[in-house]
Amino acid sequence: MKFIYKILLLSILVFGYNCTNTSTVDSKKEGIEIPTSKYYPASDLNNKEGWVLNEEISDEFEGTEIDTTKWFVEGQNGDYYIWKGRAPSQYAAHNVVVKDGKLVLKTQWEPDFNFAKESYADGANKDTYGVHEGKPLPVTTAAIVSKKRFLNGYMEIKSKAPHAAMTAAFWAIGFEQELDMYEQLAVPKIAKEGSIDNHTNRTAIHDWSPPSTRPTKAFGYDEMLPYITSDDFHVYGVEWGEDYLKIYRDGKFIKGFTQDELGTDWVLNNPMEIWVDSEIFKWLGVPHKEELPATFEAEYVRVWQKPSINLLAKDRAFYGFEGPILFEENPRPLKMVPEDATANEYQKFWLFSEGSDRYLKITEGHYASGVEALQFFGYGKNDSLDVKKVQAITPEGSLKLPVGEFNLSMKVWLDQGRITDSIHVTLTNPKSELTFSGLKKLPRKEWVTIKTKVSRQEASASNDGLILEIRKEDLPETKAAKLYIDDIEIKKSN
Repeated sequence: MKFIYKILLLSILVFGYNCTNTSTVDSKKEGIEIPTSKYYPASDLNNKEGWVLNEEISDEFEGTEIDTTKWFVEGQNGDYYIWKGRAPSQYAAHNVVVKDGKLVLKTQWEPDFNFAKESYADGANKDTYGVHEGKPLPVTTAAIVSKKRFLNGYMEIKSKAPHAAMTAAFWAIGFEQELDMYEQLAVPKIAKEGSIDNHTNRTAIHDWSPPSTRPTKAFGYDEMLPYITSDDFHVYGVEWGEDYLKIYRDGKFIKGFTQDELGTDWVLNNPMEIWVDSEIFKWLGVPHKEELPATFEAEYVRVWQKPSINLLAKDRAFYGFEGPILFEENPRPLKMVPEDATANEYQKFWLFSEGSDRYLKITEGHYASGVEALQFFGYGKNDSLDVKKVQAITPEGSLKLPVGEFNLSMKVWLDQGRITDSIHVTLTNPKSELTFSGLKKLPRKEWVTIKTKVSRQEASASNDGLILEIRKEDLPETKAAKLYIDDIEIKKSN
């Protein structure tokens, strides 16, 4: 069955379709073939929405050990990604077990474990691994992280929390963002207002954009469950759309909210990776030796997405100026936290040519989608462009187009006043020079879609990319109006 999935998904990619969950796609109208699957979301068992299983992240936990082609195991071979766990507990690779068709994350009392000789800063607290309030607390636990990220989709887990003062967490992080699909705690020791109790299923969004100081929480919703989270397995799902989030439990819709409600606090604009882990929340109490071992169990983790005819859909966030483009053939740096805006071999950002940063900036708060767009600042009556052209440039290798005929489009917002009449676009290898002209005739102070045709006789070379350019020759001598660019797309020409 997995082989059949791969062949079908490969066929979609050959025809230029990428998976993303934007608005609902009419598959018949767009001519997209939806692969069949025996697994659909509990909220959409007949697959009316046209979901496609993302097999790179989904896992049924069959076999006798964790699939390390899909999952990074915290602590395996001594390697930790981002952190070693929330002290005083520490992640240990031997606590990740696959048995009887389930993922089992163990929490154990292990006095002989070699705890890290360091502290972990959690807000104002600085705690030592294996130690609590000056006394030994040798608790080891476990975490796995998906090796691939994805942009938008339906995430679902069938799980049961540990029966101890240990969390069960199903969550995700990406560039400057975190989504906690759920946090659960079946045996809290301390009751506090607003805390998690044994009936709580907490969903939250955290904003890690600079300055990433606590509190980072941008949204939270606590569902009070009719059962204790460690009693039995239940299905928890979250649908993450381009501008909305919907929460489901056992296939039933529980709560939803939209970007319009949060404004620029809507931070879920970039690809994310899945985490499944267990931690100590010491402010709600710590586990006793007698409670352990305890297990956090999951029958599966599944992620579905929707097909798109946009060939840039996988990197839609980057081409919408929301964050970096990912080169997932390279490993993630182990110390790369969500607020890290440093370019590396895994994540790269838009570049500006020399002198362009005076006129170009990626700006938050004025956008067609997401929360950011590329802004050309323009200049006043006593100024003029002091370079021949300004350019925004993608990193090499960011464009992967097949042979064919395409439409390249973008959304523009033109301010009132004397505006450039042209925006130039270059696809670099093989080189194609394109021009969006006639901008002066377009409506002002609203988002307008402009497009042009692209013909490719050769597929993209390994260093292919894209350059956006505004030229001095197309601008008025003085007093040029500002403009914005957002949502670059490339689709097959009909």
